[in-house]
Amino acid sequence: MTGTDRSTTPDAGGDSPAARVARFYETLSPDALAGLAQIYTEDARFVDPFNEVQGLAAIRSVFEHMYRTLEAPRFAVHDCLGDAQQAFLTWTFRFRFRGEAQERCIRGCTHLGFAPDARVRLHRDYWDAAGELYAQLPLLGALMRWLQRRLRATGA
Repeated sequence: MTGTDRSTTPDAGGDSPAARVARFYETLSPDALAGLAQIYTEDARFVDPFNEVQGLAAIRSVFEHMYRTLEAPRFAVHDCLGDAQQAFLTWTFRFRFRGEAQERCIRGCTHLGFAPDARVRLHRDYWDAAGELYAQLPLLGALMRWLQRRLRATGA
């Protein structure tokens, strides 16, 4: 990877595939899902800690589920690094569970693989589901904190 597309504002990367995807995510809305075919190939693969799906309809279903179950979900992309074949994005995802007032924040990164037409053929999200989500939930949180204490290296 050459790292030719670095920016803290994705628009600064011009029309690179990574900048285009970053803009899409930063402006993502239920209405924007109609444009998924401009971003993803028909047989694109999408993987995150909860989903592993393939194809536009399945990817759209992941986002439709997100909008049904979360309030005010939004992404802020911080960095883009990549070339015409692949890219990495770092991002923050903020949301609230329906019926909750507390906003939650997940920090993560995405590896993107591009098809020759610059659309995404592989989208893989990496983020710490245990530390950034499970540990914040009432019952699971206590268990996760106990496990972290038990597994933490001493003196670290």
